[in-house]
Amino acid sequence: MANSAPVMWMRGGTSKGGYFLAGDLPADPGTRDAFLLSVMGSPDPRQIDGMGGADPLTSKVAVVRKSDREGIDVDYLFLQVFVDQAIVSDAQNCGNILAGIGPFAIERGLVSPTGDETNVSIYMENTGQVAVATVETPGGVVNYKGDARIDGVPGAHAPIPLEFRDTAGSSCGALLPTGNPVDVIEGVPCTLIDNGMPCIVFKAEDVGATGYESREELEGDGFAPIRQKIEAIRLAAGPLMNLGDVKAKSVPKMTLVAPPRNGGAVTTRVFIPHRAHASIGVLGAVTAATACLVEGSPASEVAVIPEGRRKTLSIEHPSGEMSCVLEVDEGGNVVSSALLRTARKLMDGTVYV
Repeated sequence: MANSAPVMWMRGGTSKGGYFLAGDLPADPGTRDAFLLSVMGSPDPRQIDGMGGADPLTSKVAVVRKSDREGIDVDYLFLQVFVDQAIVSDAQNCGNILAGIGPFAIERGLVSPTGDETNVSIYMENTGQVAVATVETPGGVVNYKGDARIDGVPGAHAPIPLEFRDTAGSSCGALLPTGNPVDVIEGVPCTLIDNGMPCIVFKAEDVGATGYESREELEGDGFAPIRQKIEAIRLAAGPLMNLGDVKAKSVPKMTLVAPPRNGGAVTTRVFIPHRAHASIGVLGAVTAATACLVEGSPASEVAVIPEGRRKTLSIEHPSGEMSCVLEVDEGGNVVSSALLRTARKLMDGTVYV
């Protein structure tokens, strides 16, 4: 196994991780995963002997290559490196790490700047879907400074709009893999849904929560019985979502919903799947917003939905909110989604194992 590799460490959205060119990592997946576990310092709750930040949100990897696909600039494989288990999972996308793919591709010369803004089309290998990132490139150089702010990240940075295409059923084969707006699992009405991220969406009150808990409360001892209930739902729902046995998988995400408190569309609390999310994932937010538009779903019963074919839904989370822009057709079906992220280059160099 190689003992080093070039890497760029970046913040993408509210996550952080290592961005690698595919050719700089071992070609064999098993060897690659062993290398990445060592890079992050997993398994260890503190990841003290590696680059990971002792949190699922800071133990992530992007593997990028120039694409051979027509109309696509780069292919992006997301890998979740577990913190305290020797697991590297490709079972999901990450829309936050996705925010750094466009800048990284330009920085590494995979995409040439086209003016003050450069569109980068990205094929997400995990699910076979496409996203387009718009990156500021004044003078042919990626700009990271700006006035765009996103909750969960201090300060302001250059905006990186992300447009998602054909994300419905990305991992489960259909937006609603069971065909039902509601399935009752472990006595709890749930929407099993996948609009870029497999999620199980249910009312917080139906599992004994409020939906307004802090991350610390969600992970505290007093919440343990509720977490056990949530995990029982997840394990039962995995096969129904065409995901098989999900005991060792990072999906589906568990999304508790409640009425909004701060002028948004809905309040969320998310487990990813066992740790409480400090905010909400990009594609998790898109999927939660979509669930609000599913007639008869638990989310629709607590959400405040704007009128019109083009809807901006503010998804409230523990760190603030994330606004999703959804386009719906005459039948109310979501046909496109977009949102705003930011990213920042933190370090460019060599990582050792």
